[in-house]
Amino acid sequence: MKRALFQQAWFVNSIDEAAQKWSDAFGAGPFCMVRHHHCDEFTYRGTTEEADVSYAFGYLGDMMIQFIEQHDDKPSIYRDMFAKGEEGFHHIAYLVSDFAGERQRWIDMGYPLATELWADEVNAAYFDTRALNGGFTEIHGDPPHIMGLFAHWKRLHDARTSDTPAAYEMQDLAFYRRAPLLETA
Repeated sequence: MKRALFQQAWFVNSIDEAAQKWSDAFGAGPFCMVRHHHCDEFTYRGTTEEADVSYAFGYLGDMMIQFIEQHDDKPSIYRDMFAKGEEGFHHIAYLVSDFAGERQRWIDMGYPLATELWADEVNAAYFDTRALNGGFTEIHGDPPHIMGLFAHWKRLHDARTSDTPAAYEMQDLAFYRRAPLLETA
């Protein structure tokens, strides 16, 4: 079975600066900023300690680009690779419908499950695959509401003009709004 990558992610010192640089250099984005994200359920290498992280999500063509900024020094899959002040490529990701089955496949292949989470009504897991690809590999559930959000971000990228800002705050994104039916005569 093919597993098509949908995301490449970088750990950065500032998601705002990274979004602006990638917007200027490649025309990526606009990026949606999710600041100080918190999971409903979370594990990191057998603990429930969750680092304080912010994310930026945007598209470059058909590939989702993610930037991650960690605001503290707690242990995390990001600090596993980068000390404070360091930046670089962190992970690849692909979407799955059978999350439990795909999680078990990676465990059976011998790759450590480094982080698992439930947030925004979707599962995600990160496997330490540095020996395989120099970073981590994320499997991410694909329920309809998340696929709709990703499609919205992709539409923002496809509609991008020279006036489009490099980033938006998540709460400022305009989603579909119902219009009342016109009165009939």
